[in-house]
Amino acid sequence: MQELELLGNKLDLLLQKYTALQAENKRLKGTLEQQTKSMETLNGKLASLEQNMAATHIGKDILKDEEKETVKKQLDTVIGEIDKILATLND
Repeated sequence: MQELELLGNKLDLLLQKYTALQAENKRLKGTLEQQTKSMETLNGKLASLEQNMAATHIGKDILKDEEKETVKKQLDTVIGEIDKILATLND
């Protein structure tokens, strides 16, 4: 009788661990999905940044100094946003 009780206790413990692992798995899947969406957003911003950079190089001689400064500030802002997102992904 004592062996059955011990076996029942072990089974209860295993079921608790299984439930905890299921919850953790669900949480990790959610985190992965969130990070995947963030990466897609980052890739889109990076593509946009690359286009802006290419346009900047093409129009380098055409742009006035004021326009160059504006484009530089925009690029700095986008790069800063990308850095922040990458930092959150690394957490």
